[in-house]
Amino acid sequence: MDFITLDFETATGERHSACEIGITVVKDNRICDVISWLIKPPSYPYFDYFNIAIHGIRPKDVENAPTFAELWLELKPLIENQFLIAHNASFDMSVLRGTLDFYNLPYPNLKYSCSYIFSKKIWEGLPSYNLKALCNLNNIQFRHHRAGADSEATAKLVMAAFKKNEINSVSQLSTKLRIEIGEIYERGYKPSRAKKPFKGKQIDGVFGDKLKNDSNHIFYNQIVVISEKMKSVPLNNAYQMIADIGGINAKNVTKSTDFLILTREEIATNDSNLLTTKHKRAINLIKNGSYLEIISEEQFLENMQNRYPIHR
Repeated sequence: MDFITLDFETATGERHSACEIGITVVKDNRICDVISWLIKPPSYPYFDYFNIAIHGIRPKDVENAPTFAELWLELKPLIENQFLIAHNASFDMSVLRGTLDFYNLPYPNLKYSCSYIFSKKIWEGLPSYNLKALCNLNNIQFRHHRAGADSEATAKLVMAAFKKNEINSVSQLSTKLRIEIGEIYERGYKPSRAKKPFKGKQIDGVFGDKLKNDSNHIFYNQIVVISEKMKSVPLNNAYQMIADIGGINAKNVTKSTDFLILTREEIATNDSNLLTTKHKRAINLIKNGSYLEIISEEQFLENMQNRYPIHR
């Protein structure tokens, strides 16, 4: 099975702040190439101290590096029409989309999956599914939090996972492990995700119109929590829109939550004392590896108005 693993490091908390990217090319079950590039982010020379503490990349390291827009001419032909895998793909693919959006570059066409998600199906019952823990389990040594090393470690982990479950194709990955294959395409994207039962509390009295269900929509069969502070549409209307699409409205943020929709003001809040309980819970879950995405009210409305999963 041929695939490419991908990893981003970022300069700030912004999704368009990529400062390094690494890819590892796997063909015929062997690693053919590991490539990494430093990137000068739009925030240069500013880097968040927290980000530097994680990956060690400093402004001086990217002083002469290309911008992502300049690098894209070289990178796009390598990943176009390929099958990509990232560990916690919700982060890496959001960085890819966010950076393309920032530079007003068209999306490539590709399919992808998340090794964090399918590792839970292969090595059940582990206390942690982060990359370091899984690599330790499989005796894979690497220098964590540098893009090239992380992408290579992910590739070795994926090969071990596929060997353990005798997976030799993308279709087998989907059917054997009940994984939905994600896509990025010209008009937008569809996330990679695992089917899972919902055991939380739903919003009472909201029933969707099954004739309006859209199985291709980003919120279809997804568990969505909406901020009570939503301003653009009445909250009950937002619940109805989710239900009609075929999504699941939940009251509280849990490990099962797929999306938390917040207002622009809530997302921009830097004071931890002002964060809502839902927001704090979501941040903690994401830090611990949950496949949960926080999106803005504007992104929610854009998806609903266009009725296809652009989510940009």
